[in-house]
Amino acid sequence: MLDLEIFRTTVNCPVVAAALRGQLRARLPRGARISFDLDDCDRVLRVHTPGQPLAVGQVVATLRESGYLCEPLPD
Repeated sequence: MLDLEIFRTTVNCPVVAAALRGQLRARLPRGARISFDLDDCDRVLRVHTPGQPLAVGQVVATLRESGYLCEPLPD
């Protein structure tokens, strides 16, 4: 597990992205940096947890619970 993961998502609304960031912050290690790039064709989600491993499945499950697709992008 790395401390930076990049995901392809189907999130396309800034308001939804902000709400999802809040949900992810509640589930991920303290200090996690979470950002969406909705202008990218893959609607990229970047999650950085400095010095701590990231549970990729937890990120994917959080978005899926809200009705959005989410998958890690290959390196």
